[in-house]
Amino acid sequence: MQKLFIGNIHYGVSEQELRDWVQSLGFQTLSAQIIRDRSTGNSRGFGFVEFKTEHQLEDAIAALNGQRMRGRILTVNLAVPLTRREPTAA
Repeated sequence: MQKLFIGNIHYGVSEQELRDWVQSLGFQTLSAQIIRDRSTGNSRGFGFVEFKTEHQLEDAIAALNGQRMRGRILTVNLAVPLTRREPTAA
């Protein structure tokens, strides 16, 4: 399944709140994930939402990008798969 990247998320938003918000706009989701700092556990201000059907992705981007959630304007795009980076020499 394809995921959407959602950026500029308020730091207090939970995964359930993000998922509920997307669903309140008429989209069926499988999951929502807020990315957190490894050392502090604090939100990094972005996350991903996985959808039940891929045909909703373009509609979701159009509907969600630029919307306000908790006073912040969100940036929504297709998620790009993570590629493994080679370690850099110090």
